[in-house]
Amino acid sequence: MAQASEPLTKLDISQSTGWKKIASGKVREIFQIDQDSLLFVATDRISAYDYIMENGIPSKGALLTQLSAHWFQLIQSKYTSLRTHLISMSLPRDTPADLQSTLSRRSMLVRRHDLIPLESIVRGYITGSAWSEYRKSGTVHGMQVPAGMQESQRFEGGAIWTPSTKAEQGEHDENISKAKAIEIVGEEVAKKIEQVSLEIYKMAHDYALPRGIIIADTKLEFGIDKTTGEIILVDEVLTPDSSRFWPADKYEVGKGQDSYDKQYLRDYLTKTNNKRTGVTIPEEVVRETARKYQEAYEKLTGNAWGQ
Repeated sequence: MAQASEPLTKLDISQSTGWKKIASGKVREIFQIDQDSLLFVATDRISAYDYIMENGIPSKGALLTQLSAHWFQLIQSKYTSLRTHLISMSLPRDTPADLQSTLSRRSMLVRRHDLIPLESIVRGYITGSAWSEYRKSGTVHGMQVPAGMQESQRFEGGAIWTPSTKAEQGEHDENISKAKAIEIVGEEVAKKIEQVSLEIYKMAHDYALPRGIIIADTKLEFGIDKTTGEIILVDEVLTPDSSRFWPADKYEVGKGQDSYDKQYLRDYLTKTNNKRTGVTIPEEVVRETARKYQEAYEKLTGNAWGQ
């Protein structure tokens, strides 16, 4: 088992715990605790362009988990009618003693729900794949947006909902239109997800801005309660892995932005033409990525990392 100072990139604890591993994602390992609950364990793996890197970022999984917990608390305090999958940040009572330090801070005990097969992306600013599409066709996810926009410019009419498919492991998500999203999940579910996602983004953007961070965009995921039909907020939320965080004091329209998220890693992979799986990240990229994640955490929570 990795020591605290080493990135935790592999985790196989089913034999020692009796918990069945039911999924292994780019970052998270998911174990079934009982019929109704799961343990989400965030490793220190990092991915970019849907490829998993060979080495990880020290303490990244714990930081993502603690930041998600911060946002879940804020969201629940403001949207009491919106349920989330979070049960507890505590480990299951039967966690073996020798695993508690490994799993602590990087684990969430959550309710099990059926996933809705969409990535719910909200964009407040035009960047990334949206900017690439706009330069070619003047559209974003097939939707017309105002002409004459510049890179990193804020959408004047407010943030827009731009869903994508939720790809299987090893496949790539595909940007889709609202109409295609409705075809996949139905009009009622699509409209509810759009409404909730836009509300969460606005709250988070307004919260982060005076703390020195612009949330340019974010990706949310939802499940559905089969018994009640309610939409449930699941997975991680508003982390540097699922969002673009920009330093507010360096923001300038018309160019790409400095970033607190894994854009630094993406830029390295693009520069070195290394968009593939199994890339070993140089130590300097590891250190700088870790620093950016930590700084984002501290600005957003007001807490020093590690305390």
